[in-house]
Amino acid sequence: MQNNKVVVIYSGGMDSFTVLNKALQDGLEVFPLTFNYGQRHVKEIVFADAVCNRLNLAHEIVDISAINHLLQGSALTSDIDVPEGHYVQDSMKATVVPNRNMIMLSLAIGYAVSKGANKVYFGAHSGDHAIYPDCRPEFVEKMNAVAKIANYQPVEITTPYLNLDKGQILADGLKMGLDYSQTWTCYNGRDKACGKCGACVERLEAFANNGAIDPIVYEDAQSL
Repeated sequence: MQNNKVVVIYSGGMDSFTVLNKALQDGLEVFPLTFNYGQRHVKEIVFADAVCNRLNLAHEIVDISAINHLLQGSALTSDIDVPEGHYVQDSMKATVVPNRNMIMLSLAIGYAVSKGANKVYFGAHSGDHAIYPDCRPEFVEKMNAVAKIANYQPVEITTPYLNLDKGQILADGLKMGLDYSQTWTCYNGRDKACGKCGACVERLEAFANNGAIDPIVYEDAQSL
């Protein structure tokens, strides 16, 4: 009998939202896993939980914020201004959280074993390769090798969008009829998205490239 159980690392952002729905549309039994690591944009967790409630999924939110003091030096976890601009700019390295994805994947693999799932879905994509070392193909390849031997039950790390950019991910999601008002992307966790941080800039670019209108509200909508 084929194992159709999968764990999806689900942040509440556009990419993981698309991955989550892709897994569901593929008929898989999905266990969404969300991490609170003390991120400035903790609002994304609220969006993730709302989506899982709507889909009637057993959503695990894991608080690992106690290790926040070990992951200092990032604009997402420390008292450092979030840089503005595109991910191609060197300044965006300030948003790298040390070892974040290795920690999350390790916990997700353990969760998969406990649930009898054989895959962990992870929303890394090519737009992140320039800035985030733990989103690059070589990182995923090495982590996948470890995931297959770390337990008696091998687990595969699945990255359906690893070699696609955010615009291509959005295109796939739009084909699925997904509602992206149910996602939060901005690195600033304020009432409205800033429209200026790297996450917002890339999101807006993705919608523009698809000839679509972003359904969320931005702080300075007239200038976008």
